Amino acid sequence: MEALEKPEISHDDRRDVYEYVEREGATRPGSVRRALGMEKRQFGHHVAILKRDNVIEEVDGKLRIAFDAGDRQEYETEEVSYTIRQAREEDLTGLVGAIRAAIGSGEYVKAETVADIVDSEGVLIRHNEIESRMFFVACVEGDVVGWVHLKHVDLEKLKHTAELTLGVLEAYRGQGIGSHLLEHGVDWADDQGLEKLYNAIPAKNQSAIDFLEDHGFETEAVREDHYKLNGHYIDEVMMAREL
Repeated sequence: MEALEKPEISHDDRRDVYEYVEREGATRPGSVRRALGMEKRQFGHHVAILKRDNVIEEVDGKLRIAFDAGDRQEYETEEVSYTIRQAREEDLTGLVGAIRAAIGSGEYVKAETVADIVDSEGVLIRHNEIESRMFFVACVEGDVVGWVHLKHVDLEKLKHTAELTLGVLEAYRGQGIGSHLLEHGVDWADDQGLEKLYNAIPAKNQSAIDFLEDHGFETEAVREDHYKLNGHYIDEVMMAREL
């Protein structure tokens, strides 16, 4: 699982720089240096080494972790042209808005939780000793209209798996965007050597269940009355796809 292996940083100060940027998201170098209390020349040297080793990168004047997940893909239908690419930190607001607009009311609890976590943390991409969190987004004229999210937990008994969530704004459904997003996420997971993707959906979200079944997911279990939505108990359908 090459891309999911955490960077080995032997120097304490350089590790501090990486961990700060990973924790806080895209940040201007001066802000990182001041937060860590480093002298300018010392800080500049450590950043240069981290860039050389492809551990962090500087984009639009901000440092962020270097986690390259492949090239962008262009698609076009009779009604819309869209791009699927790795999410960037600057997509955070649009992505959170798209997730919340796409999920409806209580029909996709896992995705709602993802949006809440990302919004509260203010960071999209995670790559630390505990977890890796990756997003790919579908964009129309630069605006996020869909996403696929994969969360990999670095525990020995679970490191072959990842949790996946996926969604597309209602106005853009029926254009193949969801299928291409899912394919993008599956391909990335497969490239990392993952063996299984899983998702969990309230039973009332039949359209999402049907979509996943059409794309190779199978129901592994049903947890009865797992959710309580608007005063009603709803089963959770636990689905998975072998890679």
